[in-house]
Amino acid sequence: MTAAKRFPDRDDVASVLAECEPLEPGGQVDSIRRLAGRAMARRGMGKLVFVDLVDRSGRIQLICDTSKTGELDLHLGDVIGAAGRPGKSKRGEPSLVADSVEVLASNESPLPDTFHGLTDVELRYRKRYLDLLMNEETRADFLTRTRIVTAIRRYLDGEGFVEVETPVLQPRYGGALARPFVTHHNELDADLYLRIATELYLKRLIVGGLERVYEIGKDFRNESVSYKNQPEFTMLEWYEAYADYRDTMVRIETMLERVALDVLGTTVVRFRGHEVDLRAPWRRLGFVEALEAKELWTRDEGELRAWLTERGVDTEADTDWAQLVDHAFSHFVEPSLVEPTMVYGQPVELSPFARTMDDDPSLTERFEFFAAGMELGNAYSEINDAATQQLRFDEQAHHVEATPGDPDYVEALSYGMPPTGGLGLGIDRLTMLLTGRETIRDVILFPALRG
Repeated sequence: MTAAKRFPDRDDVASVLAECEPLEPGGQVDSIRRLAGRAMARRGMGKLVFVDLVDRSGRIQLICDTSKTGELDLHLGDVIGAAGRPGKSKRGEPSLVADSVEVLASNESPLPDTFHGLTDVELRYRKRYLDLLMNEETRADFLTRTRIVTAIRRYLDGEGFVEVETPVLQPRYGGALARPFVTHHNELDADLYLRIATELYLKRLIVGGLERVYEIGKDFRNESVSYKNQPEFTMLEWYEAYADYRDTMVRIETMLERVALDVLGTTVVRFRGHEVDLRAPWRRLGFVEALEAKELWTRDEGELRAWLTERGVDTEADTDWAQLVDHAFSHFVEPSLVEPTMVYGQPVELSPFARTMDDDPSLTERFEFFAAGMELGNAYSEINDAATQQLRFDEQAHHVEATPGDPDYVEALSYGMPPTGGLGLGIDRLTMLLTGRETIRDVILFPALRG
């Protein structure tokens, strides 16, 4: 018998469960509902067969009287469709009392233990379809991720931002200090780079007069893999004309509070053993002040290297003062930033696209924002002077991971870019925080894995 090609007029399990809620044990409603999903458990009791049907919204019991439905030729994992009346069993369990059941797609492979779900961590990542099929928590996490992105878009759209798309394949990479992936375009006979950031193209659009733009998309960095880093990851970047880093601070704390309330119904989250309240306003902390508190602030490269070495930090890979001070901050300060915090005033050596502070040109109008000891993102008052930007590119050129410079971007700035505040937010890390998942691989559907 050929399987059905469609199953129209389908209801979801959650809506049927809601209909069952007010009923007394043994009660039914008169209306017919149609459900479809996986058969994940089966129990027999004479002519009655009980099947657990699972769809994206939940799990419900089907009560199948075989004198009405006919014998059920189905196996665990089959995709089935059922029609019947919402009701409660005599024991009070919400159910669909089935009039008919049909197999829509057969499962031909044995399922993992249906009681414990899929517990092999490596297998969960490599066969995400099984993880989603077997583990309700996994499905819930990725639906939460979708709601997070939807809430971000809703906020930015409501604030007058325009969502845009910029190139993934770029003739020059830039917008961050990171190693790129490189590929080759045969027809153009040119090397191209997978973007490490969307920044420079988005700021071209500010020059062009779009004033408020954002993009949510994939970036790629040929770097380490850790609990919070993947080579392919999702970023939100926005740029807002006529704003600076202080305006951006207010906007991001407002947005994250709104997103948490929209998605979770609360601003309080638990992550890596910490309870964190994302409600605005967030704490402000100077970069220099944070390192001074750890007795690690100095402009002397040799002195800083000696201090770090004394504290057991391997600095062999740090080739200059900029890398040392970044290492000092990430090793000693970042893990302590449990309370939602914005750290501002990073050194100019670490900030090739940020304007300098009026009272100290060695520091920049930049901030990074943290919660539960993890960086979530980064923001600037953007350089909008072409000559200054070219100078920063030149100063950064000696770094191993430096952006190589972009003459077309510098030319774009020469036409005049309004004062602009820009921000990048890691969608994967935000999802980790809001779901309580302690590794980035748990919130990326198909993470990069060894082998």
